[in-house]
Amino acid sequence: MEYMIGVDIGTTSTKAVLFTVQGEIKETHHAEYPLYTPDSLTAEQKPDEIFTAVLSVIKQVVAKSQMDKSKLAFISFSSAMHSIIAVDEQGKPLTNCITWADKRAASFADELKENGKSEELYKRTGVPIHPMSPLVKIMWMKHEKKDIAGGTCKFVSIKEYIFYKFFGEFVVDYSIAAATGCLNINELIWDEEALKAADISEKQLSKVVPTTHVLKGMKSDLAYALNINEDTPFVIGSSDGVLSNIGLGAINKGEIAVTIGTSGAIRTITREPLLDEQGRTFCYPLMKDRYVVGGSVNNGGVVLKWAKNELAKSETTVAERLDMNVYDLLTEMASNVNPGSDGLLFHPYLSGERAPLWNPHARGSFTGLSLHHKKEHMIRAVLEGVMYNLYTVLAPLQALIGEAVEIKASGGFARSKVWKQMMADIFDKKVTIPESLESSCLGAAIVGLYALELIDSIDAVKDMVGKVHTLTPIKENVEIYKEILPVYIGIMNCMMPHYQKLAALQRESDGAE
Repeated sequence: MEYMIGVDIGTTSTKAVLFTVQGEIKETHHAEYPLYTPDSLTAEQKPDEIFTAVLSVIKQVVAKSQMDKSKLAFISFSSAMHSIIAVDEQGKPLTNCITWADKRAASFADELKENGKSEELYKRTGVPIHPMSPLVKIMWMKHEKKDIAGGTCKFVSIKEYIFYKFFGEFVVDYSIAAATGCLNINELIWDEEALKAADISEKQLSKVVPTTHVLKGMKSDLAYALNINEDTPFVIGSSDGVLSNIGLGAINKGEIAVTIGTSGAIRTITREPLLDEQGRTFCYPLMKDRYVVGGSVNNGGVVLKWAKNELAKSETTVAERLDMNVYDLLTEMASNVNPGSDGLLFHPYLSGERAPLWNPHARGSFTGLSLHHKKEHMIRAVLEGVMYNLYTVLAPLQALIGEAVEIKASGGFARSKVWKQMMADIFDKKVTIPESLESSCLGAAIVGLYALELIDSIDAVKDMVGKVHTLTPIKENVEIYKEILPVYIGIMNCMMPHYQKLAALQRESDGAE
């Protein structure tokens, strides 16, 4: 029996999943690492801590399986988007890995929007202008970190860095390259106008390769440490969001994937690039004839974690005494509140927002609080607010592709029955959720099978997703949410002119620059 490994390099942890080539999970292992946030704007990681995690998870699944290393067909990779590391001529990091969550480049994103360049760049690259974008981060570095920028040989993502550590060369797949905001998505080459905006040359970026690109001949000491063959094929793969679509089987027209972990996203796969006239959605290439269109949100499960920490200290204590998961207790509280939280709305922009606002200055708020509202109302409003926000991404996506025929969802939220039902009710769609939550790793493995011509098409994933369960909208709830959604969107639009000033006031109070 042959095996394959899918590796997903995430924002807070890396996971490896060992599959049979038929898609059956045999072993999994994950390793966590810190996200360094010394102030409200900075969000960094140490590149070598992540590389150590990658080595650890691969080594562990190989060891636990006790497989013959000659039976390992390949290792394929998924990675979070929008990270950037400045490296010198020897490939050594000059900076930490600056993640998508870092907001220090916000003023440079504002500048591109104010001088009218953002719209043209979006049309060429498919990436809305936002501080998450490495294009904008490079602009910030060029102005605020001149010594580092001056000594930089290349600007690379965390996956590029890891492949360099394995093979000694810098390559980047279509999807991660597109996430920089510097790739022309129509020609799949570095975009001249974007490079000019960033004030860098093509030589300062990696060689762009297809997601099916295969490297062999890894460094012998690393092969020995992992107990795998040096000539084991490494498939470069793609980004986590793109691969989650594949892993969920959301690959045909009208099939939409939704993931909610710490953050969240809604995506669909199309045969051609599609761009929103208002710039609310992104478009990344997956392969030469397939593109992923959608939007990512900053505020997913992290908002519920905030609610637990700040609103539910007593419930956390009770849950510990009962040996119960505190999130189960909170969602149980929310289930006892009417849909719509009796007129209480929550806009979940606790860490700025990407889609559909693309506004790093956005801030969260409760609206409609009155004396009859209790803590459980606030908890339910938080859960609903995350879903309302995702709905505002679904709406422009459907304007591009037509009505969704099926929603396929994954992520930590799927452990909550009440939260899953909210998605079905607010979206007014059937929602299908697989029992396995390994969608990005499975997506990476599918791309690997295709890259090595072990399958004819990524459509083969349909037979590998495994068992699923489906939630159907509850009619009465749908009607309530249809009445609320326009109010939620109206308040969102009314608040937009005030977010920048609110963010400035907060920066003044916490001393962040």
